[in-house]
Amino acid sequence: MSSRRYWRCADCQARFLDRGDLPDRETEKREYDQHRNYPDDPGYRGFLNQLGAPLLERLEAGSRGLDYGCGPGPALARMMEEAGHTISLFDPIYAPDAAVLDRRYDFITCTEVVEHFHNPASEFEHLNAMLRPDGWLGIMTRFQTDDERFAHWHYRRDPTHVVFYRPETFEWLGRHLGWEVECLPPQVVLVKKVGEGKGER
Repeated sequence: MSSRRYWRCADCQARFLDRGDLPDRETEKREYDQHRNYPDDPGYRGFLNQLGAPLLERLEAGSRGLDYGCGPGPALARMMEEAGHTISLFDPIYAPDAAVLDRRYDFITCTEVVEHFHNPASEFEHLNAMLRPDGWLGIMTRFQTDDERFAHWHYRRDPTHVVFYRPETFEWLGRHLGWEVECLPPQVVLVKKVGEGKGER
């Protein structure tokens, strides 16, 4: 599998990289800079629409959102704007405006982001706190289901992918954060924040 060490949470079933093996920011940026995700690329838009289409069905007109971890080419943000919504951008490398993290949103999108979280528990707490009651969190990340194939799984081999989720992981988060969770295999999660939730206490 390589010398990288992995663990599994007995409670939520997430599989995660040992903290001593986590990549530094320079390594992450070098990998991200190789991505060719252009906002006008029809293929990339089709990929993102796996999340965009079901999320748009659930949003009220003129909702205000945040594309969290938007990357250098925020295609989904443009798609949401084209559908009539207002959306802010945040990315620790490409759009590091921390002021947007002090606001509350009707929806937040995380496409190919949560697998990069070095501290997933605190990240999900923060996302929850930024959501208004009855707000939506849309996630895209490939579910990890087959332990026997994990060593050779292409998704694991990306050096910036450090945590891998099962549907059970998001169900566990839902119970602890006050979410209604709908998993759409193989890689989409739609979360509705019920009331104020734990993040608002």
